[in-house]
Amino acid sequence: MNCQDCQSVLPDLLLDQATPSNAAARTHLQSCAACQEEFISLQATFDLLDIWQAPEPSAYFDQKLAVLLREEQAKAPAGWFERLRSRILFNTGRQFRPALAGALALLLLVGGGTFANLSHSNKMETSATVTDLQILDKNDQVLQPMDQLLQEDSAADDGSANSSPTI
Repeated sequence: MNCQDCQSVLPDLLLDQATPSNAAARTHLQSCAACQEEFISLQATFDLLDIWQAPEPSAYFDQKLAVLLREEQAKAPAGWFERLRSRILFNTGRQFRPALAGALALLLLVGGGTFANLSHSNKMETSATVTDLQILDKNDQVLQPMDQLLQEDSAADDGSANSSPTI
């Protein structure tokens, strides 16, 4: 048996040394000084606990307790804020779980609805004229050379009429 196993068995050995399952721990205690020292320390602690006795309450304990209870009962009831504060401070939180779940569900619904509304608001319907203007604006680079060709053709047509011989 190693020291770690022996130390885990020490409380059982303290409570009942005659148990046959503690034989290995007893033999280990005889061979290991550190474990034997630990056992003696635990045994001294248990002996002190056996000697200790709780003090007797005073003869007037019951009367003092009754007076304190009457004083608490005579106090004015706490306001709603103080009652709420004490509930929050001194509870396990189980009664707030349904309200918290409802609040989170409401938050998810509102957040999801807001997101859905925002995603649909970006897709505004436009008129055919606006759509055509947007297409023309996108294709402006293609249309510019065509405009230049048309201007050159019209200038060439005007130039041939002016260059004709006059009689």
